[in-house]
Amino acid sequence: MNTVAHQILVQPTVSSRLLELDLQNLSFGQVFSDHMFLAEYHDGQWQSAQIIPYGPLPMTPATSVLHYGQAVFEGMKAYKSPIGQPLLFRPQANYQRINQSAQRLCMPPVPEDLFMAGLLELVRLDADWIPNQSNTALYIRPIYFANEETIGLRPATRYQLAMIACPVGSYYADPVKLLVSQNYVRACVGGTGAAKVAGNYAASLRADQEAQAQGYDNVLWLDAIHRKYIEECGTMNLAFVMDQVVITPPLSGTILPGITRDSVLTLFRDLGLEVEERLISIDEVVAADRAGILKEAFGMGTAATIAPISQISYQGQDMRLPPATEFQYANLVLDKLEAIKTARVPDPYGWVMKL
Repeated sequence: MNTVAHQILVQPTVSSRLLELDLQNLSFGQVFSDHMFLAEYHDGQWQSAQIIPYGPLPMTPATSVLHYGQAVFEGMKAYKSPIGQPLLFRPQANYQRINQSAQRLCMPPVPEDLFMAGLLELVRLDADWIPNQSNTALYIRPIYFANEETIGLRPATRYQLAMIACPVGSYYADPVKLLVSQNYVRACVGGTGAAKVAGNYAASLRADQEAQAQGYDNVLWLDAIHRKYIEECGTMNLAFVMDQVVITPPLSGTILPGITRDSVLTLFRDLGLEVEERLISIDEVVAADRAGILKEAFGMGTAATIAPISQISYQGQDMRLPPATEFQYANLVLDKLEAIKTARVPDPYGWVMKL
């Protein structure tokens, strides 16, 4: 064992599993790198920060997260530059968002130095796990949850922070087909829709399952009150291109403030393209499709990056988008974003952290 800055105890694995794997053919989220970062909160302070070989976490049936769901998480990616240098994309934005999510669930804030030191050391230690093919990355999943042994209904007094990593390829291999959900809602004002809370995703699974049974990839969510304003997809924020304008739903407290979303809108604006963050109804999208002015629809998220949408189904009617190869806006911003993430072009925004 040895230590690094910020008193993180490091126990490297004796034998890497990397040589046993085929990084040329990756399924998303099924193979994990050699190490994981752990830290604990109890007695009012953060302690026991360590990086150890990836493996199970001890837990009793009375662990409070299993009963009351105090759990939040993040998702970010590490890349390699053309010379093989490990790179992280906007990790401080992920740090800020995990604390915003934690605040919503009455969880104590994670110190920035602890979060960043654990993240950087984990990526350095498992840098060989970062694939270097196009459309690949090392996906990093910070998880923060209550682990007090109690079944009393109150905020816990003990918490676990963990970070794991997995090499990934594309989340969606093909353009995405969405079914507009009319039987379920994802979030409402005053709820947890703007936080990256584990329970948000659990509540979406029924609608996703029903959509997939009908041949769709995911659900397009509408607002909980009017049941007509577009919010997000289950895994991504959404954008539509109509009459050379990029339109995306506003951050009104019910959708996740996506880091990819923010990056994409920044790039579009700096390219001189018109962007509108406003309410957009499903009826407006249907009308635009019928008028021939709906040119593109795409998702924006860490896992998927930019995911072209090929079809949207609403009330039994299908809206079919042009082939993804014809998406001018989505492909333009995807190329620019990926070039910045992998240090193939200069980064004027300070988004990329080089290790």
